[in-house]
Amino acid sequence: MKTFIMRTRWVIGAVALIALLVTDGQSQNDTPLRLNDAQIASAAVTANQVDVNYGKLALKKSKRAEVKKFAETMIRDHSGVIDQAMDLAKKLGVTPEDNPLTQQLTQGEEETTKKLEGLKRKKFDKAYIDNEVAYHEAVIAAVKDILIPQTQNEELKALLVQVAPVLEHHLKMAKETQANFK
Repeated sequence: MKTFIMRTRWVIGAVALIALLVTDGQSQNDTPLRLNDAQIASAAVTANQVDVNYGKLALKKSKRAEVKKFAETMIRDHSGVIDQAMDLAKKLGVTPEDNPLTQQLTQGEEETTKKLEGLKRKKFDKAYIDNEVAYHEAVIAAVKDILIPQTQNEELKALLVQVAPVLEHHLKMAKETQANFK
């Protein structure tokens, strides 16, 4: 059971980054994004770190209990995944490969963080939660429309299918929190 949870956490991180790359990383002729295993491993590490970083920023800046609770959930669900992703990559014989897509995500994180850091109180809370809703919508779309169909490894494909309810739960939480800002 512990191995399943560790692998599930890795998959959550991988799909999170890949979803952003799918929505922002397509070529100009709209060719669907294709990642090899090494790029996916790099994506998993990057995605988890981005989500943790956003959550930590929210804990530091927000005063709202519901925003803090959501951020804590994101941190809890994605913390430790970097090591687990590296362990899985090692098991599979894959060396994570930095690539323009992971670099693009890091750049996007830097830009979003600068915007969020410039906001205060309710404006910060709303912008953070709005970002999380869009992020999770993209993740779910990527899992269903791109990742599952493109995954060759049956073990990974099964995990992607199994993690979808977790992603849906994150989206539901984000939307419930978002509704309180209207």
